[in-house]
Amino acid sequence: MSAPRPVTLITGAAKRIGATIARRLHAEGHCLALHYRNSANEMQTLLEALNHTRPGSAIALQADLMHLDSLPALIHQTIDAFGRLDLLINNASGYYATPIGTVTPEDWDTLFASNARAPFFLSQAAAPHLRQAQGAIINIVDIYAERPLPGHPVYCMAKAALAMMTRALAVELGPEVRVNGIAPGNILWSENPQKAETLAMVEERTTLRRQGCPEDIAQMVSQLYASAYVSGQIIAVDGGRSLYI
Repeated sequence: MSAPRPVTLITGAAKRIGATIARRLHAEGHCLALHYRNSANEMQTLLEALNHTRPGSAIALQADLMHLDSLPALIHQTIDAFGRLDLLINNASGYYATPIGTVTPEDWDTLFASNARAPFFLSQAAAPHLRQAQGAIINIVDIYAERPLPGHPVYCMAKAALAMMTRALAVELGPEVRVNGIAPGNILWSENPQKAETLAMVEERTTLRRQGCPEDIAQMVSQLYASAYVSGQIIAVDGGRSLYI
């Protein structure tokens, strides 16, 4: 009798890095519960492609992570569909500039909700199932959790909270559950009009002298999930960007 396929829940999975992670893990045999908020068209395209390759292997879950009541439901729907949960990937992330003097309580709530609060409460709801499966949590953090990005104090603070959550949950959920993080550098240009980094900055302050790509993050997700003796770590996938000021 063959072992059951691992089941993974990915937040923010409709496009960009989340969708690339989904495709990589699906190709490696995972069944997927894919969360999205507004990107219904992109999610439908991804879902059709995955299920065409392996029927019944992926489902879509719509939710606004600002709403706490919706978070346990994502876990319950995953379990109802596949009967287990092996890996939770907290990928969804709000990102925009908040220069001092302009920050509102709404900015604070929005950025902390997606980058810290939702990952925590999703992890808490998932923990019993992950313990049963001897599973894992992987949080998509940021190199700017460790150093300030000018003009983005609230985002950096929220990602710093996610970094600490990664380490704290590794202690709280071990030994059954491994908890790790990935800190991307410049992987994709922001969709916001105000870019935090320019191409020149990436080339001058990255040891590999180039931007990364979503496949770099997906590859590290795969490696971390397969690494049975790694927990409480945050791995920078940034081409050496974090070595520069």
